[in-house]
Amino acid sequence: MLQKLLIVSAFALLLASCSDDVIYEKTLDIPGESWVYGDTLKFDFDIVDTTKTYSLLLDVTHAGDYGFQNLYVQFHTIFPSGKKETKLVSLELAAQTGIWNGECSGNECNVEIPLQSKAVFKETGKHTLAIEQYMRKSPLPGLKSMSLKIKVLK
Repeated sequence: MLQKLLIVSAFALLLASCSDDVIYEKTLDIPGESWVYGDTLKFDFDIVDTTKTYSLLLDVTHAGDYGFQNLYVQFHTIFPSGKKETKLVSLELAAQTGIWNGECSGNECNVEIPLQSKAVFKETGKHTLAIEQYMRKSPLPGLKSMSLKIKVLK
C-alpha cells in the first residue's frame, strides 16, 4: 500500500511540475560547437493570446574553456505582419571575477538568461526569433547550444 501511495504521489508531483505554463521550448545545437557568422539560430513560435504576459528565457550551453566573459548577439524578431526589429545584446556568461554564471559540470556550463520578464505580444500568429553571433571572431569556438523557453505569466 505504501508503494502505491508513493507512486501516486510521485505522479501527482510530476503533473504539477509540468504545468508551469511553458508554451514553447526548443533547443538548437551549434554545429561543431563553433559558431560562424552565417549560422543563424531560428526559433519559430506561435502566439495565440495577446492579452497575456510572457517570460522569455534563453539557455546558453558553452564549454568551460569558452574564451570570453560574454557573448554579443543580434536578436532579430520577425512578427506575423512581417515587421522586423533588431537588437544588439551582450549575454553575460561570467561574472567580472571570471566565475561562470549558471551551473557547470565537467567542461560544460549552462546559464539561463532572462530576455524579457514581462513581454506582451501585440500580434497573434507565427513569430520568429533569429539569433546571430556578433563577436569579433568567426568561427567562435566553445558554444554548444541555445534553448528558448517561453512561459505564460500568471
